[in-house]
Amino acid sequence: MARCIFGNPFRPVTFSPSCRTSTAVALAAQMYESRDFGAMPILADALQDAGCDSADVLDHCRGPGPHVRGCWVVDLVLGKG
Repeated sequence: MARCIFGNPFRPVTFSPSCRTSTAVALAAQMYESRDFGAMPILADALQDAGCDSADVLDHCRGPGPHVRGCWVVDLVLGKG
């Protein structure tokens, strides 16, 4: 769970604000509010469609988890932190 919340502290991720499309933000918000992170792979697809090419972000979304509220990718998409 710590990896889901903090990511990899030794590899900072750059994330372009242009990847925060309405689709990506809506998916992230829905997961955050419902605490159901089953749509993480769909979020990865939405971010990739928006031009996100960060392997760390996409791999985390497509990884097995567990994913929890406070997930660093969801927070990144929502502009938290």
